[in-house]
Amino acid sequence: MDERVEALAEQDGWQAEEFAARVHYQGGTDYYSIEFYAPSECVVYWKVKGDGETAVPVGRDTVPNPLRDRIRQDLAQADVNPDIESRSL
Repeated sequence: MDERVEALAEQDGWQAEEFAARVHYQGGTDYYSIEFYAPSECVVYWKVKGDGETAVPVGRDTVPNPLRDRIRQDLAQADVNPDIESRSL
């Protein structure tokens, strides 16, 4: 397992799966799943539908800034460059 993924998995709510780490957040009535992929050094935001089963990728400009700030903070605490959060895919 990638050491950055392991470090994120030590953060509150994060889970590791091989070369990726995932965390879930709720903001008001919106639910998000956020994934960090170590091989490509990117962060992908998914908006989860009300059924909890369906998720669609969303652009960063649609994600609330407090959530993006939290993700950058989690990355930094795991010694992952927080600037990758804004990397375009």
